[in-house]
Amino acid sequence: MPKTPMPTAPTPEVPTPGVPSSKDSAVLDSAHVGDIQGAFGTIRLGDSSSQSSWKRRLKTLLAIVGPGLIVMVGDNDAGAFGTYTQAGQNYGTSLLWTLLLLVPVLYVNQEMVLRLGVVTGVGHARLILERFGKFWGAFSAIDLFILNALTIVTEFIGISIGLDYLGVPKIPGVLISALFVIGAASTGSFQRFERVCMALVAGSLLLVPVFFLAGPDYGQMAHDFVVPGIPAGSDIADVTLLVIAIVGTTIAPWQLFFQQSYVIDKRITPRYMKYERVDLWLGIVIVVLGAAAIIGFTAATFAHRPGFGHFTDAGGVAEGLGTHVGHLAGILFALALIDASIIGAAAVGLSTSYALGDVLGLKHSLHRKVSDAKGFYAAFAGIIALSAVIVIIPGSPLGLLTVGVQVLAGVLLPSATVFLLLLCNDKEVMGPWVNGRGMNIFTSAVIAVLVILSVVLTAAVLFPDISGTAILAILGGGALVALLAAAGLAVVRLRTAASGKAASAAPVDRSQRATWRMPPLALLQRPQLSAARRAGLGVLRLYLLVAMILVIVRVVQLALAGA
Repeated sequence: MPKTPMPTAPTPEVPTPGVPSSKDSAVLDSAHVGDIQGAFGTIRLGDSSSQSSWKRRLKTLLAIVGPGLIVMVGDNDAGAFGTYTQAGQNYGTSLLWTLLLLVPVLYVNQEMVLRLGVVTGVGHARLILERFGKFWGAFSAIDLFILNALTIVTEFIGISIGLDYLGVPKIPGVLISALFVIGAASTGSFQRFERVCMALVAGSLLLVPVFFLAGPDYGQMAHDFVVPGIPAGSDIADVTLLVIAIVGTTIAPWQLFFQQSYVIDKRITPRYMKYERVDLWLGIVIVVLGAAAIIGFTAATFAHRPGFGHFTDAGGVAEGLGTHVGHLAGILFALALIDASIIGAAAVGLSTSYALGDVLGLKHSLHRKVSDAKGFYAAFAGIIALSAVIVIIPGSPLGLLTVGVQVLAGVLLPSATVFLLLLCNDKEVMGPWVNGRGMNIFTSAVIAVLVILSVVLTAAVLFPDISGTAILAILGGGALVALLAAAGLAVVRLRTAASGKAASAAPVDRSQRATWRMPPLALLQRPQLSAARRAGLGVLRLYLLVAMILVIVRVVQLALAGA
């Protein structure tokens, strides 16, 4: 597995037994087939060398590592900084337990995405279009574009906050940051882009010295990390909404689209799935430890001081660190915020251009030069530039845009997870890689929780004075409905099985997983949705329509009230 220089054009395909090419697989861009060219190594197309020695396994892991780290560290972006610092400044370390609960959810969601990527070679948006029709395909692409544009605006807000603390003028600083993001992705070299991202990942370690400089109570943090609890004397409505915000900032729709497409663009095949799972775990560990560090040092900074319980924004936290911990801590925090916002903007922007390339049939690969994939790079540059300009325009409603991101993410995440689950149970798409029963049960429970939280978040935006009692009523009612639905489904299945009407499902042969890839999309049979699934998708469509209309109406009301 020797290292080789980055070629100037996609590596020519060489027929190799057991290695699918773009002609016999479903890949939509021929640049998605070739050598795996990671930041820390290269694996030749068709490399069949043994991976028995630990040195060779380590070299393989170094070449594969990247997608999991980038998507997870990109998740600790400007929005995450704001949410975690709010939790630390207002409630100390008492909400750390939410991070531990999110670990299995993060892994299950992103592991399904990884399987979809390595097995199909087709992006998330295109699979939804092909398997569920034009409505859902267009919906997934359009809502992703809107949500991602708003999310990138928040990334540049984070950059501007960090620059302001460092004394750098906002307008040139934001524009230079946007040019850096666009330039990093537009070199025509996947490997160069990933190396830039790995440098940004390393930049997230700036949080480590801030954590130790602040000197939080390690014992209390360890306790709060594993023992759930509600802050004493807190308003249940405020705490619940903050917990929902933590969930929303840790699990976002763009992650699904980005990681699936990025794995495809990196040319990772099923053979390397176990290494990609390790990469994902590395990313999850970093994102959870980073979030815990932010909550911990923010809590230590404001504990027993007038600022405790009076969160403003990440800029206020930087000022607090500079005043109470030391100017160095404030500088490192500001640099870490800028670093996180840049990697977040790059990942979110790419998830958009990948999805548009998939749906519109454009060439969409970082292996291609700008001249060879104009639409792909134009979409990426356009959404980055537009978001940066919005931030520097005087009088832009940045607060409303931030609210819009939080609510839209909450509304759309359940639908994204529903399609993720359906695709991972589609035998035409996944073959021997389909979900097992345990995975389906867990993911269904996660979807139920996300739907309930989405309803709470939407209600809180529509009714800002909602009481804690009303929120608990929604949570309890939603849980009851979910349990009744699960019980009803179980009864129907038992009766169907008892009557002998259920067709015996053939056991899934998983012996060919290392080499099986999804056939070209044109060869797949259309999925046959049961009446229950069609009804479920109809209800989901109605919920999304109503929720989106109500949210838009509320945002317009807020805008007019503030005019």
